[in-house]
Amino acid sequence: MPAPVAPAPAPATPFRSVAAYAPPGVGLLAVGVIAEVFAERGGGLPRFDFALCTERPGPVPTDVGVPVQVTHGLDRLTTADLVLFLPWSDFRTPPPPAVLAALTAAHARGALVGAHCVGSFALAAAGLLDGRRATTHWRFAGLLTDRHPEVSVQPEALYVDEGSIVTGAGAAAGFDLSLHLLRREYGAATANAIARDLVLPPHRAGGQAQYVAAPVPADTEDERLAEVLAWARAHLDRPLPVAELARRALMSRRSFARRFTAATGTTPHAWLLELRLARAEELLETTALAVEEIAHLVGYRSAAVLREQFVRRRGVPPTVYRRTFASS
Repeated sequence: MPAPVAPAPAPATPFRSVAAYAPPGVGLLAVGVIAEVFAERGGGLPRFDFALCTERPGPVPTDVGVPVQVTHGLDRLTTADLVLFLPWSDFRTPPPPAVLAALTAAHARGALVGAHCVGSFALAAAGLLDGRRATTHWRFAGLLTDRHPEVSVQPEALYVDEGSIVTGAGAAAGFDLSLHLLRREYGAATANAIARDLVLPPHRAGGQAQYVAAPVPADTEDERLAEVLAWARAHLDRPLPVAELARRALMSRRSFARRFTAATGTTPHAWLLELRLARAEELLETTALAVEEIAHLVGYRSAAVLREQFVRRRGVPPTVYRRTFASS
């Protein structure tokens, strides 16, 4: 398992304008994912200036043969706060020089640049991943390593946050990457609200494995495991030792740990830690509860323990996080 990838601290000004670059052969799923996440919603949620762009505006073929009409050119990359390069079918061939130059120029002026799936190959071709960690679809991680040995490829990571450069795994991991960026810059409450609107899990840690052999319960034991996980989510104020979870699942501790990792791609300890911190984030943002009370509600014996974990995993203490993201 890869080590958890800590998110970078939120910048002073969160991104507002988003430009997603669609090369010929762009993945139609990727277009839908990004367009849905950054769609206008109202209800107090951030409003994004979202645009799909390409080198030559007009009908752009997709990987399923259905063209997408794109009206914006490379000029949108010169002003966007967030620039995303979408995956495409011909990723083994580097994008045209003008596109690579636009990506490097966007990053040089301070834009946040990202890609998921094989879109990471474009960032590598532009030299933006040199000396950095990055990920891509697990099937092509070896190819990315072979072609760009200067990149530290994390083949199992769901997404990797390097501050001004972010990369994600394949297909639906575009949702995970986008929600991570929303969480990083707008806070857990905003990311969770958009996730609920899209009927998605609100948060999966970047260090979680992108490939799980059996994501759907296959037998009675896996169904019991799912019930225990739901119970644990509702009782975060309790210690929740693995022995108790295993007992509730009617399994031995060793069998429970093995089943848990096979079903979720992470360990019970790491899963609970991330769950507790995510709930603490939301309470810090949306309530005026004291940090000590929040610590007890999410299963820590004191505010000091919560602070230690928060600083280690989020890079800032709870009080600073609250000042950054608390609802006005």
